[in-house]
Amino acid sequence: MSAHNITLLDGGMGRELERIGAPFKQPEWSALALMQAPNLIADVHRNFIAAGAQVITTNTYALVPFHIGEECFRDRSFELALQAAQIARDTAEAFSTTSPIKVAGCIPPAFGSYRPDLFDPTRVIDILSPLLRAQEAFVDMWLIETVSSSQEAMAVISTIKQFSNKPIWLSFSLTNRHDLTLPLSLRSQEPLDSVIPLLERVDTVLFNCSQPEEMEEAITFTHAHNSDITIGAYANSFSEVKRTHDANAMLSSLREDVTPERYLSYAKRWVNAGATIIGGCCGIGPEHILALTALQE
Repeated sequence: MSAHNITLLDGGMGRELERIGAPFKQPEWSALALMQAPNLIADVHRNFIAAGAQVITTNTYALVPFHIGEECFRDRSFELALQAAQIARDTAEAFSTTSPIKVAGCIPPAFGSYRPDLFDPTRVIDILSPLLRAQEAFVDMWLIETVSSSQEAMAVISTIKQFSNKPIWLSFSLTNRHDLTLPLSLRSQEPLDSVIPLLERVDTVLFNCSQPEEMEEAITFTHAHNSDITIGAYANSFSEVKRTHDANAMLSSLREDVTPERYLSYAKRWVNAGATIIGGCCGIGPEHILALTALQE
């Protein structure tokens, strides 16, 4: 595999917003900056593109009732998603004179990150349809992020196909293991085998918002079962194995050991395992993406 075939994603929007001083807290997460300081959203996109990102993701991750509340979602979800998509597209176009930048339309977990227990298939279309309609004209592909179960994946894929013919990238979140010899699973505790039937329904499969140590095994497994599908990974730097609070209750601490240099070393192993799309999730900033440009040399 040629290193020159590696596509670089951006990093984590939320924590980069926090770093540059944007309004940022739970439960609104990255939606708060979109409501109060949208100019800073563009700044984050620019920071990641300047570092080497070839794909940026719309800031729609928190535009669900779980984060912004039922009333705000009902009244403003379409408007805010439209604004986020326009910001991403405008920023991408501003840089595309020198190098084409693609925009991924974020499709977030409809019921909160890492909460497969809250999944309600009867509400999926109502929650996701305004996000899909608002972003359709501005994005190059759909990125279904932080998927916790096979049921969630199937329902979201089916919903997207009702609204759009754009490519679908499906990204699963994995359980962070204290002991890496234990079986790897989705957040729902389903074995990794559960993703296999879904691979034929999407264009790309990725793994995200899990510790870097989980990714290589997931990539190796997927590549062994479908060597034709495009595979990617973008880990976080949360101290999840030490976290004592619910994932969405407060801001999680970040690992100090996931430096740009160490993140690059993880990424090299992902590429060797079969990944061709590499980026970062929560806590992975522009400095990490800059380090990843070494994968393309």
